Amino acid sequence: MIGRTPPRQSGTRLPRKLRTALAVGAAGVLVGTLAGATPAAMDAPRPTTTACPGDLAGKATCYTGQDASGAHYAIAVPTHWNGSLIVHAHGGPDLGDGSDPERSLDDLGRWSVMVDQGYAWAGSSYRRGGYGTRMAAADTENVRRLFVAEFGGPKRTYVHGQSWGGNVAAKVAEVYGRKNGPYDGALLTNGVLAGGSRGYDHRVDLRAVYQYYCRNHPRPTEPQYPLWQGLRADSTMTTSGLRARLQECTGYASARQDRTALQQRNLDDILAVTKIPERTLESHLRFATFTFRDIVHDRLGGRNPFSNRGVRYSGSHDDEALNAGVERFSADPAAVRDLSYDSDLTGKVAIPVLTLHAIDDPTAFVEHEAAYRATLQGAHRDRYLVQTFTEEHEHSELSTSEYATSISALDTWVRTGRKPTPQSIAASCATFDRTYGTGCFYRPDFRPAPYAARVTPRPGGTDWPAMTARQEKAWSRVEGVGIAP
Repeated sequence: MIGRTPPRQSGTRLPRKLRTALAVGAAGVLVGTLAGATPAAMDAPRPTTTACPGDLAGKATCYTGQDASGAHYAIAVPTHWNGSLIVHAHGGPDLGDGSDPERSLDDLGRWSVMVDQGYAWAGSSYRRGGYGTRMAAADTENVRRLFVAEFGGPKRTYVHGQSWGGNVAAKVAEVYGRKNGPYDGALLTNGVLAGGSRGYDHRVDLRAVYQYYCRNHPRPTEPQYPLWQGLRADSTMTTSGLRARLQECTGYASARQDRTALQQRNLDDILAVTKIPERTLESHLRFATFTFRDIVHDRLGGRNPFSNRGVRYSGSHDDEALNAGVERFSADPAAVRDLSYDSDLTGKVAIPVLTLHAIDDPTAFVEHEAAYRATLQGAHRDRYLVQTFTEEHEHSELSTSEYATSISALDTWVRTGRKPTPQSIAASCATFDRTYGTGCFYRPDFRPAPYAARVTPRPGGTDWPAMTARQEKAWSRVEGVGIAP
C-alpha cells in the first residue's frame, strides 16, 4: 500500500523522542486546563486489528486502540489505498465521563464512503464526553499523529467534521492547519460554525421561552435555579423525564387533533418565537438542558456564558406579556471569554476549506455558513473557502454521493491548485451518483441569510467574528482560561 510501513509488533514501544514529540504535539498551543493537554509519554498500546464495519468488510483493514489521554480511536486502511488520509472529528458532544470505545467505529461505518473512495480513515472518540472543542481538536490531531507513527506519512491529509464535529474540524484547521503543516484541506459538513459563544443562542432563547409557557422545567414545587444552568447540577432528571414534561406542556408527540387547545397554543408560540422546527424541538430542548448543564457546571465552574438580556421576543400570540414575563439573565464576561476561546473561530486558515450544508438542516441552521464566511472575510482568508448547499432536510446524514463528490473536489483543489466553484462541484456529482445512487441535490445559486436573520443577536454582540485572532492570542496566555478537562 502506498505510504504504508508495516505495523509495529504488539508490545513494541516508539522511540522516546518520538513519543515525547507526539505527546507535546497533541497539546499544541492549548492551555492545559482547556484541553487537558499535559505532556505525557506515549506509552499506550499499539492499535490492534478489529472487524471492519459491514460495508468495509473485505475492502479494508481496521484497527482500534486507546491513546495516552484515554481516547479510544478507530483506523481503517483500504486494500487499495490512494495514499491519503482523512482524519474525522465526530459531532455531539456526547455526554459522559469517559471515552466511548464504540463511537469511532460507528462513525467509520457511517462515513465508510471515504474509505470506499480509497482514503485511509482515522477518528478519535475523544478522551471524555461533554463539551470541549479544543480538547476534541487535540485528540483529533493526536490520532493523526498515531496514524503516522504506525503507518507512515500519507501523501495528503484532510480533516472532516460534521455537526459539532464541524466546529472541532474548523478549530483543527486553525490551530494545526498552518501553511506547510500536517493538514492539506478541511471538509466541514452541516457544521456548527458560529462558535459556542453565539452558536447556541437559539437554545438559550428556547430554554427561557419554554419555561415561560410551560412552568414545569423546573416545576414551582421543585428546587429553583437560573435557567442558564440548563439543569441544576444534582438533578436526576433523565431524557425520558424531559420528554414527558415537553409532552405535558405541548403535546408535541401527539397528532394535532389529540392535543388540547392550550398545548397547541403553547407549541405554536414556542416554535414561532424561537424559529426552531417542530421535528427537532425535543432535541434542541435536550441540548439546552443537559449540555448546558455540562458547559456551565462541569466546564465553566458554575459561571454563566449565556445572555438574553435585551432580546426582544416576537411571533407569539402576546409578545408584550412574553417579554414582560420571561426570565432574563446576563452572561459573566469571563465565562463568555472562556467559551469563546474554546470554540469560536478566528477565520485564520491557510488551507482549502470546503463546506457542504443542507439548506433545511433543522439542527445546525444553514445560517451558520453565513457566520463562517463572515469570519473568514474578517480575517481576509475567504479565498480559502468554497461553500456548497443542498436541498436536503436532515442534519445527521447527507447523500453518500455528495460526500464522495465533496472529498474528491477538495482533493482535486489541493492537488491542482484550481479552486472549484459550487457549479463545478454540483456538475461532478453525477459521476459518483452512478456508483452510490443516493442522489445529488445541490443548489449552486443558494446563499444563506445572515446569521442574525435566524438567531436574534445579543445586544452589544457582533455578527462576526465572535473572537479576533488578536483576542485569541492574548487569552491563550491567561492561566486557567478555558473549558475544564
